[in-house]
Amino acid sequence: MNFNIKITLEKSQEFAYFLYEKIKEFNNEHSIHHLEARKKGAVKPIQIIVTDENEKWIGGIDAEVYWDWMEIANFWIKEEYRGKGLGGLILEKAENMAKTLGAKKALLTTFDFQARTFYESKGY
Repeated sequence: MNFNIKITLEKSQEFAYFLYEKIKEFNNEHSIHHLEARKKGAVKPIQIIVTDENEKWIGGIDAEVYWDWMEIANFWIKEEYRGKGLGGLILEKAENMAKTLGAKKALLTTFDFQARTFYESKGY
């Protein structure tokens, strides 16, 4: 078996897509859950949008529900609105909506570094 290994520090979208498609193909063949999640309507989006009095976005949650899970991909609130209970309120609204869509568990994948103190203060 012959092969070559190349290391690059430049991102190739074409190569990333190749890997994504091959992993998706494998998962579809070996996991009914992955195959089901890819059917139209299987992944249900939830967005909680918070605006100020001028209808300008000041934060919110972007999430999806699938496989009995709610995955929160992005959760952010403008700094001057933090510490006033708004984060807990919109998280509760997202959790309640996710439950009505069949979610039993939650997964947080947001990369906002300030989120850790929020979740720790809430006991998560």
